[in-house]
Amino acid sequence: MITGKKVMLREKGLEDAWNDYRWKSDAELANLDATFPLDIPFSVYLASYSDELRYPDSRSYRYAIETLEGKHIGNCSCYNVDYRSGEAELGILIGDPKYWAKGYGSDAVTTLVNYVFRKDHLKKIYLHTLEENIRAQKCFQKCGFVARGRVIRGIYKFVLMEIKKEKIFSNNEPD
Repeated sequence: MITGKKVMLREKGLEDAWNDYRWKSDAELANLDATFPLDIPFSVYLASYSDELRYPDSRSYRYAIETLEGKHIGNCSCYNVDYRSGEAELGILIGDPKYWAKGYGSDAVTTLVNYVFRKDHLKKIYLHTLEENIRAQKCFQKCGFVARGRVIRGIYKFVLMEIKKEKIFSNNEPD
């Protein structure tokens, strides 16, 4: 369990499957993630979900985001961890819209970034967010991320943002 000011990050479990399925099936949330909503039965999704939990990717950190009261409101992860280059990609979803624009996302991002920089010898964390998702860009800027360019993938245009460890730990070492 990793605790922030408003959220706790915990390992994902089978109990998260239903919320994750609902969020991945939601058209608005899928659009914000530049994907298509799921259109498979929950039973098929659950089988795949269970396999992912049983055989986790060693190049990723995947967490459920809970309020301090224990309500599962989203997910965050660092993935594509490359220990040679010292980089990883960040992803976040606050799936419950009642918790949007209230600081839960920025607290989850800050908590995860600080944890990953302290735990691993990474130098940089980057992310891609849709150009039109201004709310997300403001959140990431608030957390210390800086826009570094544009990326086009198919029909989607993204802003590439990054944060470097030395920006957080001025002496280049975690405290």
